[in-house]
Amino acid sequence: MANHKSSVKRIRQTKTKTLHNKYYAKTMRNAVRKLRALSDKDEAIKLYPVVQKMLDKLAKANIIHSNKAANIKSGLALHISKLG
Repeated sequence: MANHKSSVKRIRQTKTKTLHNKYYAKTMRNAVRKLRALSDKDEAIKLYPVVQKMLDKLAKANIIHSNKAANIKSGLALHISKLG
């Protein structure tokens, strides 16, 4: 158990921030999954900027690593280009 008031507060803040970050990371994963499941190129092209913006925001906030965001965006662009 924590011995200082500041450490108790830090534990509370960490729980809150972790929950917040998990929510946005999960939302991003679902959006990526939804985009990868699409087979219509026009729909995928419409959805790609939304997912790209989401990835950039999460990378900027250090919720995900910037290289991970770049890798996902690259893979999604490749997926969209392969659609017929």
